[in-house]
Amino acid sequence: MAWSMDSGDLDLEVKIGVVHPATDAYAAEAVEALKAGKVIAVPTDTLYGFACDACSLEAVNRIYEIKGRKHTSPLAICVGDVSDIDRFALTDHLPHGLLDSLLPGPVTVILRRGESSALERSLNPGFDSIGVRVPDCNFIRLIARGSGTALALTSANLSGQPSSVCIKDFEKLWEHCASVYDGGTLPSGRAGSTVVDLTTPYKYKILRPGSAKEETVAILEKHSFVETALS
Repeated sequence: MAWSMDSGDLDLEVKIGVVHPATDAYAAEAVEALKAGKVIAVPTDTLYGFACDACSLEAVNRIYEIKGRKHTSPLAICVGDVSDIDRFALTDHLPHGLLDSLLPGPVTVILRRGESSALERSLNPGFDSIGVRVPDCNFIRLIARGSGTALALTSANLSGQPSSVCIKDFEKLWEHCASVYDGGTLPSGRAGSTVVDLTTPYKYKILRPGSAKEETVAILEKHSFVETALS
């Protein structure tokens, strides 16, 4: 008797094939997908995110399509280590040790790109600043290091919809990803990272409270930063 599958079974087969554990064993595969210009879904220390090579215009556009997001909404980047940040953004105006105190962690720092940034101008056109993340999450840091570049990173959900703390939350979007890496249910809730503007020396603006506002403010004020009001 021949095996037969209805369309629902086939859909399940496809979904099972695209999901892998977010472990070191799958990091090289994830890197290859990124280098091939694909979009993948990954856990971070806050939410699940869609990631791609930040220097691939085609891949970045794909993320906007998947999310139904307007191109006027900029994407953040993720790098593997704090020491990588100055390849993509200006950090000379920051006191020694500040970024190492904030990162890795659930914080997005907004910095000026500068003329020497390795980022393509096609990423976030019209913006002279960039949000930078170094998540406290081994898997995404491994693949960021392996890619040799910055990853464009944004939450794994349709624009305007609730963020995802487990892969089931964005199951309907799996088909648009080369792979979905499962790190289980993330414990931080749906607040996302704390977004802080550090483009001005010794001034900070909290653009989104996120999940680590109090800790972030304490570190900034310890380094003699003063809060400026949102305009």
